[in-house]
This record gives sequence, C-alpha cells and structure tokens, in this order.
Amino acid sequence: MNVVQKQRNSKMCAVCGLDNRFGLRAPFYSMEDGSVASVFRFREEHQSYPGRVHGGLITAMLDELGLRALWAKEGGEFTYGVTLSLETKYRKPVPYGADLIGRGAVAKESGNFLTAECTISSAEGTVLAAATIKYLKLTPQQIQAGVNEHEEMCYLIEDGVKEIDLKENR
Repeated sequence: MNVVQKQRNSKMCAVCGLDNRFGLRAPFYSMEDGSVASVFRFREEHQSYPGRVHGGLITAMLDELGLRALWAKEGGEFTYGVTLSLETKYRKPVPYGADLIGRGAVAKESGNFLTAECTISSAEGTVLAAATIKYLKLTPQQIQAGVNEHEEMCYLIEDGVKEIDLKENR
C-alpha cells in the first residue's frame, strides 16, 4: 500500500521519541486508505519473559497507533487527545528483535470523541495483538498547560519509504 506522508516523531515519547534511549523510536506513516502504519522492532530491553515483549509496551504501541490513525485520516497532526479506554486482546506472543507491522484506523468519530481499531502483526501478516481504543479530543494546552506541541513533535526525518507491504491479517 502506498504511503501518503511520514508523520512526525517526538523527542521523548516512549513509543516515537527519538531522544528516548529506552523507547521504540517507531516511525509512522499515513497510508492511502486513511489508516496509519508502522514497521518497527521491539528490543530485548522491552521484554517480559525471554523472547516475549511486555504486554504494557504492546498496549502502548497500540495506543500510539490509535491517535495517529486520526492524523492519517485528517492528513496532518491537527488534533490531539487523551485515552479514555483501551481494550487489548493478546492473540499470540509478540517477539522482540523481529520486524512487526502496526496498523490503526478510525472506526468512529463523533464530536470530541474518537474510536480506533489497531493491530500489531508479524511481518507475515499474523495478528499478534489488537485493541479498540476510545479517545477524548483535546488541544495540547488542555492536556498540559504550557506545552508546545511543535517543539515536542519536532522530528520529521524523511526516510524514502513510499510503500509498505501490508499482508492480509490472519
């Protein structure tokens, strides 16, 4: 599927922050169908049991995909929000050190509320974890007084990715 645009990364976010040495530093792409995608890898320091990623980090990635799905649908980073609820279903162990594909799409949008459906799949297309996430849309100032979203979401590093092979979810 074709990439429409690369989304920005932040400084310190646990999922996308490029200055966070413990984070995923995941890239995110707005796709031609209005969804968001990410090709990323968890690292050994993200484990729970050896060979498996910690469930909280899996859920964090799914949560990040959810709001970024709205950015993909809107065509830019215009709307922010906070998570109201998140239901994660762990289907199979998520390995670290392997390419994974994150996907997110807006399922419902009504006024100040948004529901997104997100998945993490293996490179072969097997769904490993899925989530339904509800958000309350807020401005950055409503979330944290004094925050400058342009200063925090400051990295747009083009990487030449024009297409992502999104296997059928199994």
